[in-house]
Amino acid sequence: KFVKYACTTHMSDPANILDSGIISINKEIYDMAISNKDYSGMGTTFVACSIVDNHVYIANVGDSRLYLIGRDIRQITRDHSYVEEMYRKGLITRDSEEYQSKKNIITRALGSHDYTAADIFEEPVVPGDLLLLCSDGLTNMVGDDAIFEIAKGAASLEEKTNVLIEQANENGGQDNISVILASVE
Repeated sequence: KFVKYACTTHMSDPANILDSGIISINKEIYDMAISNKDYSGMGTTFVACSIVDNHVYIANVGDSRLYLIGRDIRQITRDHSYVEEMYRKGLITRDSEEYQSKKNIITRALGSHDYTAADIFEEPVVPGDLLLLCSDGLTNMVGDDAIFEIAKGAASLEEKTNVLIEQANENGGQDNISVILASVE
C-alpha cells in the first residue's frame, strides 16, 4: 500500500512523500488494529527509500534499518528501541547484558498509535553505492563487517541477498529476516 501511495500522490518532494505516506499507512494499520480484536496490538517496523538526483531519501520507524555501502558500511537510520535510546543517552553500552536482553523492546512502530512519526534522512549517493534495507533478523545475527564483505563481493545482488539470509540463519536465525539490496546506477 505504501508503494501505491507513493506512486499515485501528487506531491513531488521525496521527503514529504515518505513522511505523508507513513502517516497514511500508520492510520490504516491503527484503524484495523482497533476495529478488529484479532489485530489488537499489532504493529510493524518500516524502512523505505527513494533515489532522486544523486540523493537517497530514507524513512524509518522501529528497528528496521538502511545501510549505505560504498567504501565502507554506514547505518543511516536510527533504531527506535529502548536500548538504542539508552545508548544515545550514555546510560548503557552496546556490549552490556542489559542491551542484549532488552534489544527487542521497540519504542516506535507503525500501527501502535493513531500517529507515529518517522525519521527522515537524506544522503548523497554515487553510482556503485549499495543500499541495504533490512530487518533486525539480519543485523542481530550478522555483524556489519560480515555484511560489508558479502555485499561488496562479486556475486549478483540476488545471490548476495540470499547469502546474507543464509548467514543469518546459520548464525541462529532467531527472527524474521527481511533483506533488500539495491545498487545505485
